[in-house]
Amino acid sequence: MKRLSKKNKKVTKGMPSAVVLSILIHVALFLLAGMLVVFTVVKKEEQKFVPPKAVERPKMKLRKPKVKVKKTSKPKPTTRIVTKVNRASMPDIQLPEMSGMGEGLGGGIGGFDMMPDLGEVTIFGGGQSIGNDFVGTFYDFKRDRQGNFISMSDREFTDRLAKFVKGGWRALDISRYYRSPKTLYATCFMIPPTLSSLGPRAFGEDTGGWTWMALYKGKLVYPEDIRFRFWGFGDDILLVRVNGKLVLNGCWHDNGAATTISLIGGNWASTSSDDLRFYYGNNRARVGDWIELKAGEMVDMEVMIGEVPGGIFSSMLTVQVDGVEYPKNRQNGPILPMFATAEPSRELQDIIYSTLIENEAAITNGPIFRDYMMASRTNQMQEVVAETPEIADEISKSHVWTSADGKRFEAEYVSVIGGKAVLKTSRGKQLKIPMARLSVEDREYIELINPPQFSLDFVKLSDSQSGRYKMSPFNPTAPPRVNDFTFGAKAKQRSAGEYNHQLTIEYFAIGKERLGDKYVLLDRQSSTFTPTKENGRSHSFRGEPIEMIEYMNFDNQQRGKRPDGNLVIITDERGQIIQYSASKSWLWEHIENLKRLPVGAYMDKTCIRAYPSSPKPVNW
Repeated sequence: MKRLSKKNKKVTKGMPSAVVLSILIHVALFLLAGMLVVFTVVKKEEQKFVPPKAVERPKMKLRKPKVKVKKTSKPKPTTRIVTKVNRASMPDIQLPEMSGMGEGLGGGIGGFDMMPDLGEVTIFGGGQSIGNDFVGTFYDFKRDRQGNFISMSDREFTDRLAKFVKGGWRALDISRYYRSPKTLYATCFMIPPTLSSLGPRAFGEDTGGWTWMALYKGKLVYPEDIRFRFWGFGDDILLVRVNGKLVLNGCWHDNGAATTISLIGGNWASTSSDDLRFYYGNNRARVGDWIELKAGEMVDMEVMIGEVPGGIFSSMLTVQVDGVEYPKNRQNGPILPMFATAEPSRELQDIIYSTLIENEAAITNGPIFRDYMMASRTNQMQEVVAETPEIADEISKSHVWTSADGKRFEAEYVSVIGGKAVLKTSRGKQLKIPMARLSVEDREYIELINPPQFSLDFVKLSDSQSGRYKMSPFNPTAPPRVNDFTFGAKAKQRSAGEYNHQLTIEYFAIGKERLGDKYVLLDRQSSTFTPTKENGRSHSFRGEPIEMIEYMNFDNQQRGKRPDGNLVIITDERGQIIQYSASKSWLWEHIENLKRLPVGAYMDKTCIRAYPSSPKPVNW
């Protein structure tokens, strides 16, 4: 007890025992908390970084840059040349996309379309609307609405149409007859005398060219106040209705006397002294009623065309504006512009001019019936400007060479002898360097400037289609001559050695019009290949069949065109022509002009685009 008392006594001198105990407890708690915190941080689970999945990106194939070499002066037409070709983009275009038949031949084939595809251009309308056109619907009266053939005489056909016109042009009255699902969009109605079978075919119908009718509907509008009237003639049917009123009956007549065909238009009569005086095609034109339009006023307009017995068909609609003086033709009649709601494309102009008798009507320089004016751009003749082929500097024979050890020097290539490259320096000294001591690029350069020689052949295949156009039972005439021509090209290596570079073989198929002296680019196709042992160091390909029609028109002048020439070229991967074959020297001499032409274009012997030859008048 004494010891205990003694101890208590000593503690009392510092501080109370409760305080000391409290401090000790708090210190212990702080130490424990610190240990827990440190322990938690240390023991925290380490996060593992998982990289995202790699994004698969398309890899680009790296190609060596192609250095364009300036073109030389036009070489003489030898069978083998080396010259630079400037690849010009093709203007206009037109034309259906064409594919070839190069399967299994070690190459690809490509056609040449010259303009955006706006549908096929036909004289009956195009395949796509431009907004201010007339929508055409085709009716075949020798078939029922399901497409089954029915009995239909020419007289019965005219009676049905006369009833349709008298009843107010109601579609219900002709709903029992076949209606084509395909519509065409016309901006003019200028169809000079041509085969009546072309009407159904334009609408995609494989039917005879008789007892058919096409009805076009649209809006008539002009940006200014205008007073005008239609002139026109149809072989056999041309009727124009504006705002529900018949303003022109241009159907077939007998020297002004009524016929069962002209009676389709009822009792309409012209009040003009110029009526029945001047020829449009194979009969005299009718002059319509005056029409007055206010600026921007939009009225309904309908045009009916058609063929009764078959044979030759035409539908020509022009415009005479009140107060305007027009040039005169040899029959002393005015050369009126065709009715149009848009400027005709060059392709459409060519189609019209190829059958339009000279100076009967104007295709350009007339009013355009739409609700806006285009500044400084009326319907004017397209000027054809001759272009001189580019003449560039001579290809430099000097080349900077690199040896295998990296040394560079300049010299002119001479030849390869015994596995050595023979070079000539600017001082005239000859160097013989083993090919193995030259860089890879230089060895490739030597290969490219030493291409193999080829035998080049143009392919022309003909397939007669004499029964394609059905002949009318009401108007027996000589059938047209129809052929499907398929063009192509062949190349076969005839010199020794390997050539491990891609080549392009290209052909130009040329035709000539029957009526005049103009030529036509019928087809142009190309195909790529590499001459290898597997393909026999040869390549051939063909384009698609092209229909060509020849026929005798009402004036005993032959229409159509025939194959008349070709040009085949081989181009290396640098774009240089290494060889060519031409049936006519002027095709090669003017190849730069030829390459600028779209397929279907007419041209002269300088390969400058030209208009087709027009038929000469026989009635006046």
